[in-house]
Amino acid sequence: MAFQTAAGHGNLPNGNFSPIIYSKQVQLAFRKSSVVEGITNSDYFGEIAQMGDTVKIIKEPEITVKEYARGTQITPQDLDDEDFSLVVDKANYFAFKVDDIEEAHSHVNFQSLASDRAAYRLSDQYDQEVLGYLSGFKQSALNTVAGTANTTVNGTKAVSTAGSNELLASMLVDAADFNGGSANNSIVVQPRGMGDGVNTTAAHATPLAVINRMSRKLDQQFVDKEGRWLVIDPVFAELLKDEDSRIMNGDFVSSKDELKNGMIFGNLHGFKVYMSNNLPAEGNGPTGATATGSTHFGVLVAGHSSAVATAEQINKTETYRDPDSFADIVRGMHLYGRKILRPEALTRAFYVSKF
Repeated sequence: MAFQTAAGHGNLPNGNFSPIIYSKQVQLAFRKSSVVEGITNSDYFGEIAQMGDTVKIIKEPEITVKEYARGTQITPQDLDDEDFSLVVDKANYFAFKVDDIEEAHSHVNFQSLASDRAAYRLSDQYDQEVLGYLSGFKQSALNTVAGTANTTVNGTKAVSTAGSNELLASMLVDAADFNGGSANNSIVVQPRGMGDGVNTTAAHATPLAVINRMSRKLDQQFVDKEGRWLVIDPVFAELLKDEDSRIMNGDFVSSKDELKNGMIFGNLHGFKVYMSNNLPAEGNGPTGATATGSTHFGVLVAGHSSAVATAEQINKTETYRDPDSFADIVRGMHLYGRKILRPEALTRAFYVSKF
């Protein structure tokens, strides 16, 4: 699949086209600021070359165990080589110009500063889109958190019983999980001790109770304990602090790099916990209402590192002389695809804050 060509587009004018590769610099800054990098499977990194590429992923074959009695003639099972596809359908770019005079008169390196910022913006868009996808949502515009229900399957479903958002209904956590609330409505989350009836009121739960329920969903699907992660937003992080201030102590995180990547807790009920402003939200988000409903809510998502694959790369970052002025133009493109491989290893919760 080729990119569309804008009207009047032509090749670069003959001149000083001198590719100077900044890809390593941009990639480094990109990966240090991406939550998605810490929670997805990147085994397919580098296997893509252009937009429209498809990566075929072979499913683990199902094995049948049979009872054996002495003298039984054994019939070997034929293995299925069923596969599903990851389609590389996302490409974003940046381009900026650095004037020679401005750069000469400045005490800072404009190209370096702008390249760092470009990497951050690409990373931010990447996190918003992928976090939305693995939570069952899509963006309505670039550089915004996903807030629209996703009904577009990427390639083919990994599990035929998954919905059009590629998630399993049995793995969703909502008000129905707590004290007789209604399905598809948000959970009203309040810390223990900040209100009466949190354990008995319909659709109400403590933040740790929500996390425990998400953990149980994974346990019931025999998901490995090692490699589990949870992504929360700042509102839920505050509720956790109110539940127990020791939970959010930065000393529990093993390195500054992990804090920079958004990890705020190395092990909470079996999860590595990340905080992100890029999680999906409906309406006005988790503070848009203080009662259960389906109009305003925040989203939490948890899973295993094997649940979602990303095949991505900074496809090209280069600089060339502007033929019409004394300046360098730096441009880059991020090309990627993402795929839910194991929907049984993903769980999602809708919530609003009581306070």
